[in-house]
This record gives sequence, structure tokens and C-alpha cells, in this order.
Amino acid sequence: MTDRRGLHGVSGIKDATAVVGIGQTPFAKRLDEDERTLACRAVIAALDDAGIAPGEVDALASFTMEETDEVELAKAVGLGDLTFFSKVGYGGGGSCATVAHLAAAIASGQATVGVAWRSRKRGSGPRPWTNTAVQLPTPAQWTRPFGLLRPADEIAMLTRRYMHEYGATRDHLFNVALACRNRANQNPAAVMYDRPLTREMYMTSRWISEPLCLYDNCLETDGALACVVVGRERARDCRQRPVYVHSAAQGLPAQHHGMVNYWNDDPLTGPAWSAARHLWKHADLTPDDVDVAQIYDAFTALIPLSLEGYGFCGRGEGGVFTEGGALEIGGRLPVNTGGGGLSEAYVHGFNLITEGVKQLRGTSTAQVPGAATCLVTAGEGVPTSALLLTNRS
Repeated sequence: MTDRRGLHGVSGIKDATAVVGIGQTPFAKRLDEDERTLACRAVIAALDDAGIAPGEVDALASFTMEETDEVELAKAVGLGDLTFFSKVGYGGGGSCATVAHLAAAIASGQATVGVAWRSRKRGSGPRPWTNTAVQLPTPAQWTRPFGLLRPADEIAMLTRRYMHEYGATRDHLFNVALACRNRANQNPAAVMYDRPLTREMYMTSRWISEPLCLYDNCLETDGALACVVVGRERARDCRQRPVYVHSAAQGLPAQHHGMVNYWNDDPLTGPAWSAARHLWKHADLTPDDVDVAQIYDAFTALIPLSLEGYGFCGRGEGGVFTEGGALEIGGRLPVNTGGGGLSEAYVHGFNLITEGVKQLRGTSTAQVPGAATCLVTAGEGVPTSALLLTNRS
């Protein structure tokens, strides 16, 4: 038998692994349980979904910002001997990379069953940038003393630049917010399930950091999610339909400078562009083959920027791309079909991964008919990552 990995060059992971289990806790502004308990509940749920015993897990991947470490999780859940474990930096930029690390470890024989997870009490806990006792990292010394205190302030600068350069408008940002809210209104697990959004509500809402208003910003959520990754042979014996990791990438462009990115030759060419080049290079698919996308949406403006970076439209066309219901079910590219960070929950983008799996299983609350390929992206504006998932073996 020919080794599939040998057929696909240096990428090595193409369709060699699959996500076979997903799990999550409820999402809310405040949950009583601590982050470790939430993490354990999500991991146990994902393993049960896959039909895999905790003792079979030998690989873990999470975020550097994850408070629950490998030792705590392994003891509490009853995992086996771990032969691979990694953590990915840059907050929401690391979400897809956790799955990519597991896929690489399993495809290369370093492990057999991997679990990635994120647990966060962001709704009831502190914000990372509020700890004034910690000395500012070097990049922040060029921004925070001058008023760019929060991610919203930094992305607001990029958004204003984007509007100035390419004529994007608040109506385009509203299209993004509305598409995410409409999908959340179909999802009983979403924080905004029973709260529709109208154009009047959007246009008259308070500013958070102009030109970003209340509805341009993600939720603050308590909750946890996890997924299980195994090799393609093992995947056939699991409880759920396998969702294969067709391609994966990380991206950190030259001279990158955080979310403001103003030392780059073009501040609007962010990490998505670097990740996309690698993602498509090692894929048999193109943007035209993507049926549905889960695009990181801590802020509405990140979706037009990502649409351009990942090749769905040309430079400066991301705003116009959102017109005419393009992001809705039945549109040109349905996005964030669970509600995303704007309207389902904000857990550093991990819910975009699990929603991508649901779409390709055919179990989403806002199912795209016949969806076979899903792009999932991590945070644009920071060193990022992406996954191209498919249900075709």
C-alpha cells in the first residue's frame, strides 16, 4: 500500500488525521465552576463523543494563555502516558494551531490520540491587559501609553485605515454582525440565541472604540471546548463521521507588530496572508472549493480582512463581498454558522473549530446543505493559524 503522506510532499499531514470528537460546556456571562473543572468537562465530553477512553490519550495541545496545565488535566481526567504536549501563543491566533500540532504529532508517529482544548472564564474573570502591575512588553510600550489600551483600540485603527483606503463602510461591518447574529438565533447553545439584531440597533449603539461600536465587538464568555484528533485508520472505527484535517498552517509575517501592524510594509496585509499562502500550497483545494467558513471574529472588521487574506476576494474587496447576503446561509460564503465570537461565545475561537466539525458532520443548527469543505481561521491581526477541513476520505 502506498503511504498517503508520501504522495503529498512536505506537508505530511494531508488527510492523515481526523477530528473524531468534540465537546463543550454551556456558555454564559458567568459560570460557577472554575476553569479546570470546565476544561475537564469539555475534554470528557469530546472523548465520549468519539467513543475513546481517557486512558488512550497520549497527546495534548492548548494555548499558552490556558490556566489549566497538562499535569492537572491528565490527573483529573485519567489520561494515559503523554508522549506529546504543546502550547501555542498569541491568544486567539493559536486556536487552529492546537489541532495542527496534534495532527503533525500523530501523522509523524509521535502520538496516536490527541486532545486540544480551551477553557476560559473571560466573562466573569479579568482581561489580560488590565494587569498594570506587570511591565509592558516591548511592543505595547509603543501603543498603550498613547491610548491604545485594549485590542479593540488597536483593531479600530486598522479598521479606520481600511475604511479610508478602500471605502469600506459601517454597513459592511453590520453585514458581518448580522450574519453572525442570525446564525446564533438558530443555535440554542449561543449566548445571543434569543436576541435578534437590527440595523437600527447596530447604528445607534454606543461606541467601544470608534469606528467599532458595541456590536462590532465579541462577547465576553465563560466556557470550555475540546476536540479529539486521531489517525485516519483509527478514525474509521470511532462513533462519529471523521472530519479530516486536509491542510493546516500558521502565519507570522515579516516585521509584524501586534494588532496595529504599522511596521509592516502594508498594515492591512496581516498574518492571514502568510498563513493562507502555506495553507493553500499544501492543499488540493482552492478558496472556490470551500462550502462554509468559520472566520475568527473577535471584531467584525477581521472578517473582510480575512476574506481578502485567504483569497475569497481581491485586495480592498472584503467589504463589498459582504453585500447581498453573501455571508448568510445560501449566500456566496456562509460564515460562522454557530454565531461565532460575536454572538455564540468568545472562547478564543475554539468554538469555530467545533462548529466546522458540526458542519461537515451535517449536525449544525444552521446546516449548509451538502457542506464538504470548511475553512476555519484563528485571529487575524496576531500571529495566526488556519485549518482546512473536509469530510471526504
